[in-house]
This record gives sequence, C-alpha cells and structure tokens, in this order.
Amino acid sequence: MRAIWRVRQTWASVWYRAWERSEHRRTARCAESARNLHICSALVYRENGAHTDVLRLERLALAPLDKHCVRLKILAAPVNPADINMLEGTYPVRPPFPAVGGNEGVGEVMEVGSDVTSLSPGDWAIPVGAGFGTWRTEAVCDANDIIKVPKDISLLGAATIGVNPCTAYRMLHDFQPLRPGDTVIQNGANSAVGQAVIQIAAALGVKTICVIRDRPNQQEVMEELLSMGADYVVTEETLKGSEMDKIFQEVPRPKLGLNCVGGPYSGYLLSQLDHEGTLVTYGGMSKKPLPVPAKVLIFKNITLRGFWMTMWKRDHRKDPAKLQAMVASLCDLLQSGRLSLPRCVQVPFGDYAHALDMTECAHQQKHVLLM
Repeated sequence: MRAIWRVRQTWASVWYRAWERSEHRRTARCAESARNLHICSALVYRENGAHTDVLRLERLALAPLDKHCVRLKILAAPVNPADINMLEGTYPVRPPFPAVGGNEGVGEVMEVGSDVTSLSPGDWAIPVGAGFGTWRTEAVCDANDIIKVPKDISLLGAATIGVNPCTAYRMLHDFQPLRPGDTVIQNGANSAVGQAVIQIAAALGVKTICVIRDRPNQQEVMEELLSMGADYVVTEETLKGSEMDKIFQEVPRPKLGLNCVGGPYSGYLLSQLDHEGTLVTYGGMSKKPLPVPAKVLIFKNITLRGFWMTMWKRDHRKDPAKLQAMVASLCDLLQSGRLSLPRCVQVPFGDYAHALDMTECAHQQKHVLLM
C-alpha cells in the first residue's frame, strides 16, 4: 500500500508541476496580451437624444489589428452641427449602437496591417465617409476608410478639410462649367462652406456675389468676406432692389447659385440667375421651404439641384482617385495660402461638453477637440 501511495504521490507531483508550468505560460500569455491591448478614451452614445443626456466619456478596448487595417491616433476632431444632429437621431446617417460621435478629424497612423501599402506609420489621415467616430483618442479601421493628407498643412487645417471645403469644391466643379470671369451667387456666405466657396472661386478666377443676413456687425462681416476675395457682399434685402442691376452691369449674371438658407429670400436669389442657370441647395438653415417662382422655370429654364457631401463620397467609394485629387487640390490651396479655414476655438478633449454646447447654440466659430 505504501508503494502504491508513493507512486500516486509521484504522479500527483509530476501532474502538479506540469499544471504549474502550463499555468505559468497561460499567465505570461495573458500578461503579454494585456500589454498589447490598446485602450482608448471615446465619447460614446447608446441611444439618440440631447448630448447632455446620451453622450459619455468611456474607456474602450480597440479591435485587433487585422492585415488590412490601420491603428490611428486621433489628433484633432471638430464639432459640426451634423454631429449634433447625428446624436439626436435627426441626421440621415445613423451608426449602430453603441456609437462614437464625430465625423471629421485627423489622426496619425501608428500601426498598419501586413497587407496595407497605401499608408505608413507617421502619416496623417482623415476619414473618407460619415459615421467614422472621430471623438476618441485612437481607432482601428480598414485602410480604405481613411485617406492620407500631407503633414505640412496645419493640424486644424487637416482636421477640418474633409467636409466644408470639399462641399464647396464639389459644388463649384460639378454643376456648371465655370470659366474665369464667370459669376457665382451664394447665400449664407459667412458660413464655413460660404467662406471656402469665396476662396476656391477666387483661385479659379470666378467672381462671387455673397449674400448675408442683416445683422448688427454687418459692416465687419462684409469687410471680412471682401478680404477673403469676395467681389460683392450684399444683404438679403438688396436682392429685392435695383442695386443688383448695377452689379450686373459690371459682371455677368450667375450661371450657378448656392443655397444653404431656404425661405423667401432664397426665391429672390433664384431670380438673379442667368438663363439655363442652376441653383444648388445644400442646406436649409431657416427651416423654411424654398419658394420657386414659376417664371424662372418657364422663361429662364432654371435647374434645381441638391447636394450632400456624404452621398457624394458614398457614390465615389469605388473610385478613390477622384476623392484623392480633390483633397490634394484643397491641400495645395492651403499650402499656398489661397485657402484659409474659419477661425477655430481649440478645446481640450475633456471639455467636450463646452464645445458641443457652443455648436448647438449656433456659435459662429468652429470648435475643435484636441486629443
């Protein structure tokens, strides 16, 4: 019996040492995995509603880096009205829950998968489409979901180039063949898109007639837009008077009109277009319908179009060359000083609530979260 007991004790000892070695290896693997696991801070929402009710700063584990993926360290991300609308559930794009807020921004590539050739560690990149979730410190994404931008443009320029300047660029290139000396008329001219339209049009040699609302600081706004390259800055009331006739003695009537306001004054804007002209609506800040005078359709054969940058990017997802060419052209304008982006308020990531509050109350300056 003692012999049997000694054999059992020996086997138990052998088994225990084997288990101990196995457990040690497992613990080492777990420790290694923990060291390799990347954690980010992110602004997450799990239902739609006001940002004060649904948005929370949380710690999230990043997905593993597959061979076709990139790990991106987010550097800066603006807060846009569309971001607020997405939180509220009123924007056409609705990411699945739980979702990370933010559609625009710039990040630095930290790691790339084995199959990625378009990007390298150290590159700067911006999201291609909406719903990316830029309000976080890091992200792992498919390499096709981001596009490289040069690092010799400003950080804020890179963070804010993907939506408003792209919208202005496309509208100036896609709806009417514009030549130097032609004219474009736009309302909401002091908006971020409106300012980009002024500068991109000036680079093309195209004249701009810019319409703004009557306001207490009207003269200051006019001077600022003129300094950017606007040729004429008028108020909405001016659209109804004879002053427009004087302008059209100096420049041709516009073939292209850009509308982001809606409401009755947009009807007057429409009436200023030339024969065979096009009015492109890309926003509705007044939340009022666009009146369409019958005579402009009958006697001028005006075309009414709509534009949404998110849809354009979605439609051209399989043709990245066009997107890359547009971003490269805009970056060239930034580098040469012919395009300057609106003044931004830089906000530490932890103070995100302030940035969202200011954006929600229609604050004129763009707020950018710095990670």
